[in-house]
Amino acid sequence: MHVLIVEGQDSPAQALAARFERHGYDVATVSTGAAALARCDDTDIILLNLELPDLDGLEVCRRIHSISDTPLIAFTDRGSDLDRVLGLQAGADDCLDKPYEFRELLARIEAIMRRARKARSAPSTPVGALTVGDICIDGASREVRLRGKPVQLTRKEFDLLHYLARHSDTVVSRRRLMSEIWDDTSSHALGPRASRTIDTHVSSLRSKLGHSGWILTVRGVGFRIGHVYDCPRPNAEVS
Repeated sequence: MHVLIVEGQDSPAQALAARFERHGYDVATVSTGAAALARCDDTDIILLNLELPDLDGLEVCRRIHSISDTPLIAFTDRGSDLDRVLGLQAGADDCLDKPYEFRELLARIEAIMRRARKARSAPSTPVGALTVGDICIDGASREVRLRGKPVQLTRKEFDLLHYLARHSDTVVSRRRLMSEIWDDTSSHALGPRASRTIDTHVSSLRSKLGHSGWILTVRGVGFRIGHVYDCPRPNAEVS
């Protein structure tokens, strides 16, 4: 499991990261709210200290909740009921006072991830597997297999691949992807930040799938899913 620690002070962040790593977690740390917003889709859970040097922690929580479904646990140094309530109202899945017991934090993470897995497999989730060449995309379990082997994707990577596969007969515009995958309907004009977000996820997907041909760029228009003839098998000659 990937954990993103958002902590304004370096020493507590590194100490917490070390404890998670000893329990087998993959950990990344950032020290600002801006960095957390940039990376909120590339992790399985976010641990967010509400006391940040650049942005109000509650605002960061609200913005992450508005653009991502990544589970989030907030932490407050103040120890008041009001701060915990505000954290939950801002979109946190849980809110803890500092200091806290590490084992309690692990238990809360496990509980949140169980709920997240149950929500993803609920009947409202689109069912049925899609096959694109050697890729099998299971919308019910949110699993992707390439030539029978599982491919580990983040939530947004899966959503992007699944959406392109469901619309395999068309080229999907960047604006449409931002609207459908990131729920961004704020403007008809696509800003540089949104374009970078899409490009980053497309690049990561291509890397994990092992060939750029699985997601094709149609210059000036958008993207479409690749097909078996676009993606030669290993050791095949590419002209």
